[in-house]
Order: sequence, then C-alpha cells, then structure tokens
Amino acid sequence: MRAARLSVVTATAVAALTAVTGCTEKGSSGDSDRVIDVTATDSKCEVSKKEFPAGHVELAIENKGSKVTEVYVLFPDDRIVTERENIGPGTRQKVTAEVKAGAYTIACKPGMKGDGIRQEVTATGGTAAKRDPRLDAAVAAYRKYAQEQADATLPLAKTFAAAVKAGDLEAAKKAYAPSRIGWERTEPVAESFGDIDPKVDVRADGLEDGQKWTGWHRLEKSLWQDKKITALDKTLADQLITDLTDWQNRVGKADITPTSMANGAKELLDEVATGKVTGEEERYSHTDLVDFKANVEGAEKSYELLKPVAKENNAALVTELDKQFAAIDTLLDKYRADKTSYDFTSYDKVGDADRKQLSDAVNALAEPLSKLAAAVVTKSA
Repeated sequence: MRAARLSVVTATAVAALTAVTGCTEKGSSGDSDRVIDVTATDSKCEVSKKEFPAGHVELAIENKGSKVTEVYVLFPDDRIVTERENIGPGTRQKVTAEVKAGAYTIACKPGMKGDGIRQEVTATGGTAAKRDPRLDAAVAAYRKYAQEQADATLPLAKTFAAAVKAGDLEAAKKAYAPSRIGWERTEPVAESFGDIDPKVDVRADGLEDGQKWTGWHRLEKSLWQDKKITALDKTLADQLITDLTDWQNRVGKADITPTSMANGAKELLDEVATGKVTGEEERYSHTDLVDFKANVEGAEKSYELLKPVAKENNAALVTELDKQFAAIDTLLDKYRADKTSYDFTSYDKVGDADRKQLSDAVNALAEPLSKLAAAVVTKSA
C-alpha cells in the first residue's frame, strides 16, 4: 500500500528513487500527437492537450511543486489506467500507457493524498495500438497469474482470520505474513480498482479524514503492539475476508495491457522503496522482507512475460534488467536460511548499512525498469 504521508526517511528514499528515474529524462517538446506534457504543482495539474489519438500515449511529467506527487490516468469510474507515484519536487518522469477511445481523467496528487487536481481528457478514434501477438499472450498469462495469486491468498487469509477469531495471538502472528504474499505480488492490479486497497492494506498514516481503519495493518497493530485480540479485531478479521473475496472475484475483470504490466512492475519497486526498505509497511510485525520479496517476484513475473518483445526492441535494457533482478534476488537470499521459504530475518534486526545496500539495489533496478513500458511498444534507436 502506498503511503499517503511521507516521513523524513521515506522522503529520502523517494528522492533517491526519483533521482535515478526522473531527473535524467529530458522533457517533451509537446509537439507529438501522442505525447501529453503534464505539469504538476502544489495547486495545479496542467496538461498540454485535452484530446489525443487512442493507442499508445506518453505522459511527460514534470513536478514543479514543493511536494512529492503522483499522477494518474483514470477511467470515468476512477479505476486506474496507469499511474506514476513518488515524483519528487523538481524531477521529471515519463509514463507510457495504452488507451482506447473514450473519456479519461488525468489527476495530480500533491502530497500523494486525496482525489487530486483533475483534468478531463479524451482519447479520440485515432489508430488503435497494433499489438504483437506475443504481447496478447503475455497479458493472458499475467491475468492467469494474478487470478492464481488471489485464489491462493484466500485460504491463507482465512487461516489468519480464523486464528484472530479464536483469540490465538501466536497462531495469528504466524499466519499474518504468508497471508499477504499473493496480494503483494499483484498489488498494482488490486490498486487499479481504487476501492479495495484502502480497505485491506492501508496504514494508519494513510487514512483519509473520516476513514475507518480496517484490514491487515489494523490487525497487525493489535497483534504486535497491543498484544491482544479484541472483539473488534474479530469483526475486522471477517471484514478482511469479505474484502479479499471481493478482490478475488474482480481480478479477472481488471483492465490489463502490456504497458500496464510494465508500469505495474515499476510501481512494485516504488512500493519497496517507500515502504519496505524504510520499515514503514510492517512497522509492528517487522515482516517487511517478506513483502519486499513478494513485490520483487511480482515485478519479475511481469518482466519475464514481456521480455521476448522487449529484448527485440531494446536488447541492452533487457541485459541490464536481467543483471539487476539477479542482484536483488541474491541480496534478499542473505536474509533467509532456506531459499524456498519466506522465513526472512525480522526487519528490526537489519542495520542501517544493510538497509542502505537494499535501497541501492532497489534503485539500481527501478531505473531500467522505468523504461520497460516504452520498450514493449517502441524499438530503440
């Protein structure tokens, strides 16, 4: 779950991440029909055009504000087409998306909170994006993967909920992290629906005004910090299963494209940089490395499915991504005795120097991964 407010530690991580993914990118001149310049400030969200041809489009984003921001392309019902989070002040980022003809909203969220500052835009008939058949196969395989992860999560979540309802503190603690793995692997799909993620995966500092705190992290607090299970926790355990069942039933209907897969892989690395590396995601249980590994696995799955086309279009990028995924996988293995298990070192036992090493590995992977979406639709020069 993305953080809505940034601590000093998180802001530092974001600054490092955006330094490698945004600052070196040149701004667009805005003269291409398929490029939309988005200028975000603390009070405005300006777009260079409000009509553009359907197909592949590029958002060339510049944050001229003082706050970290995020930019979304949304369907009329607020489902997410694509997004880019953690855009630091004074930095630029590019996002490639695939859109059909119709109405959309571009939203900038200074401070990464609320509904954002919105601009209504329209994708006109244009020319539909011509897709390599291998990319259609990649989308189908990823949709199957996302469904499998949701299907596998429900039994594990039910084991967790049953322990909470039985008042068994230790059993609930043991079941907590495994119940989250499938969710963490495919989180961008869950987030694309808009309404499920805030119910099941929000942290205390991510709550909107008036929002009731529900989901995994509310129960995590009870188990590790309060060290007791209340009647309310038992009710929340039932609610978690209801919400996760909703997610399971909707995964197969998610809008998935090759570019959303690639952008989702990048989003998973952003999740790691701003939540797991900092220790903020699992601040009570310190099971951050389990989430970390699951996020990387989800990103790597998208990459492997898109890799054949990306390799033809940009072989150098694929070589670098292979190298960085291998490096981060090897580094994570240092924190578990059995490479087939998810029994990782408690994150409160990981020192500052080791956290810095993990952060550097994330940044080294995030930079080339930010270019994957463009590589599946455009051949390098």
